[in-house]
Amino acid sequence: MPISSRNTKQIFANVDLITIGLYLLLVLIGWGNIYAAVYNEDHQNIFDISQKYGKQMLWIVTALVIAIIILIIDAEFYTAFAFPIYAIAILSLLLVLAVGKEVKGSKSWIYFGNTGVQPAEFAKFTVGLALAKFLSRMNIKMTDLSTKIYSGIIIVLPMLIIIMQHETGVALVFSAYIFVLYREGLSGNFLLLGVSAIILFIVSLLFNKYYVITGLGVLALIAFLLVKKKRNTILIIIVSFILTGGIVFGTDYAFQKLEGYQKTRINVFLGKETDKNKTGYNVNQAKIAIGSGGFLGKGYLEGTQTKFDFVPEQDTDFIFCTVGEEWGFVGSTAIIMLFVTLIIRIIFMAERQRSSFSRIYGYGVASIFFFHLMINVGMTIGLAPVIGIPLPFFSYGGSSLWSFTILLFVFIKLDSNRLLVFR
Repeated sequence: MPISSRNTKQIFANVDLITIGLYLLLVLIGWGNIYAAVYNEDHQNIFDISQKYGKQMLWIVTALVIAIIILIIDAEFYTAFAFPIYAIAILSLLLVLAVGKEVKGSKSWIYFGNTGVQPAEFAKFTVGLALAKFLSRMNIKMTDLSTKIYSGIIIVLPMLIIIMQHETGVALVFSAYIFVLYREGLSGNFLLLGVSAIILFIVSLLFNKYYVITGLGVLALIAFLLVKKKRNTILIIIVSFILTGGIVFGTDYAFQKLEGYQKTRINVFLGKETDKNKTGYNVNQAKIAIGSGGFLGKGYLEGTQTKFDFVPEQDTDFIFCTVGEEWGFVGSTAIIMLFVTLIIRIIFMAERQRSSFSRIYGYGVASIFFFHLMINVGMTIGLAPVIGIPLPFFSYGGSSLWSFTILLFVFIKLDSNRLLVFR
């Protein structure tokens, strides 16, 4: 039975057109960059489905269909079935371990004929739904220990399964949800502890663990001597020393358990190794490509580094190289500003929600986009380790585009119903 024009108006009422406009603009620009990244003079038609840019067009069309379906479905569906959707995602991640196909060292894909789907990408939005459902319940306070534990389980469970699939980079994306917990009342001390742990992690990789422990012991002794009231200082220093020691030795243990190429990637990023012909080749060529673009770029389809395939994975993880080489500093800045505008818009929409569920989910969406943007661009220019995560709407692939579309449009649907209150 066809949907009446009145019902259609009700379905699409209050939909945020600015956000949809930013989405469409980024998708179309991303499509154009995929065309440039894998341009084939023998197949110049961008709609040629024998080429990656033609296939990306099919992914875009299906993504738009998915977006429309999401907007048609009642917003209460996402609140009512948040936990079941999360459970399905967990089961699909476990299924990958059993029947998934190994691609480039990671067992994270399920193939239906020639089409591959990566469930880990879709788990991002299901975690957002589950976290929003849990934190929006009555009598839930972020200050309670039980709330912290259950929130941590919701976030960490899929991370652990994805790590088992050897997709460490994708797993790290879920750590972005710490910003959601902070917005909902998590003490800033936890963020400070997190940053301190990261710094300690890096220091532990740079220096011998025994040197690090000795240095920490000296700092603890100095702190003890400087503090006037020493009643609780000894206990605090001992506990802190035990925790930091655990991080240092835990880091060393975890590093030794990594695959060889993963160790090399980390060492190259930290400057402990120089490997421009193997693991460090991608980053080195990416820097050359972006640097050669200069201020205004070489022009569309004029990128020599990308045209002659000097940059590996230039249509996926390193797609930003095409932007930098062909559009230069000005174009790169414009693209980053488009993403920043989208993220700011999502945060603005989240803050105007009357529903705590919608607000929490909205912050989850913004956090995921922020993490992907910072890490993907950062690893392209050598400011972040190469962990292999896509640039939203730009990197080639259906799973990535579909997952970001679902992530965003579920929130757009929730926002369109913001005058109603959901739990």
